Amino acid sequence: MSSDKMWSPEESDSQISKLVRKTHESPFVPIGMAGFLAVVAYGLYKLKSRGDQKMSVHLIHMRVGAQGFVVGAMTFGVIYSMYKEYVKPKFSHPSDK
Repeated sequence: MSSDKMWSPEESDSQISKLVRKTHESPFVPIGMAGFLAVVAYGLYKLKSRGDQKMSVHLIHMRVGAQGFVVGAMTFGVIYSMYKEYVKPKFSHPSDK
């Protein structure tokens, strides 16, 4: 079987290689995802020992903590990318290029 389409390496990329490439482009996204999973895992672990706290209050606290971690990671990612794009080039020496 012959095909008229040209082969491109992008078509054969696996999901893992795409994830690795995206991680190098924006490293704070996987950090946010890992923090989210850590907060949720900790919340589920502490579910047994919540005492007399209502289940809904415990879940709301868990959601706010996980959401805060993700928003914080995204904020640091935006600040870092702005630093790389706007601040760092101003202070680089001509010999660095």
